[in-house]
Amino acid sequence: MAENNIMPDGCCDNGFKEAVCIETARIYDSCSAKDCFEDLQVYFTDTAQGIIDAAMSVKSKKASVLNVFMDVEPVAFNKGFYSVDVTFFFKVVVEAFTSPISAPTEVTGLAVFTKKVILYGSEGNVATYSTDSTVINRYDYCGNNLPTASIQVVEPIFLAVKMCDRNEMCYEPCISIPPAVAAEFEGNFCTVTPTKNVYVTLGLFSIVNLQRKVQLLVPAYDYCIPEKECCCNTEDPCEIFRSIKFPVEEFFPPKMCNDDDTPPCDCEC
Repeated sequence: MAENNIMPDGCCDNGFKEAVCIETARIYDSCSAKDCFEDLQVYFTDTAQGIIDAAMSVKSKKASVLNVFMDVEPVAFNKGFYSVDVTFFFKVVVEAFTSPISAPTEVTGLAVFTKKVILYGSEGNVATYSTDSTVINRYDYCGNNLPTASIQVVEPIFLAVKMCDRNEMCYEPCISIPPAVAAEFEGNFCTVTPTKNVYVTLGLFSIVNLQRKVQLLVPAYDYCIPEKECCCNTEDPCEIFRSIKFPVEEFFPPKMCNDDDTPPCDCEC
């Protein structure tokens, strides 16, 4: 039987013991984006829309990425390239002011944005079967062997928020919301008839890539044997607390320094 380990000439001179064949996801193409999503309509459920309708003004509180849905389709007449449709679902929290003498009320809604990118994902016509019950095969139910798309995002930046009457801007009465997303909110979205709408502007950094499972030959140095022992001493909580370093940075925030570590204006950082 053929050996899976291949030993190139001089491999030990580079510090590794052997070259091994592994199966892993290889990124064929990727892109980064710095998006500014302007005037995204915020959809509220029937339990929250009444507060917005009674509000005199709203203020931004926070926004987060609730979920991201991705769809990959081959690009016609451009072999090996694929369009990736990315749909962002944002959880938006605003403060609604219903009275000048009362505290604001936090209201949570949903904002949605869809974008498309074109990336190279190579080609593949191989179906893979495994004894792993969680892996059926690499073909989808339509018989396509498509690359896998993934995205990395950071928390969005809440840039602006505004509220206006329904007739001042285009209103979408109902949108299609996946059940997994709708389950994060109390109430129903499509039974709402608002008199006021909320629009937000969000900034988002993201990286999208296309990848396929491939077999690669990589250098192996040694097995990953942990050198640190697990600490499970919970008998004396005060002793555990004493082992924690004093959080100096929490009491004394760091000063701003230049990228070249040179203190600006002759100050010490």
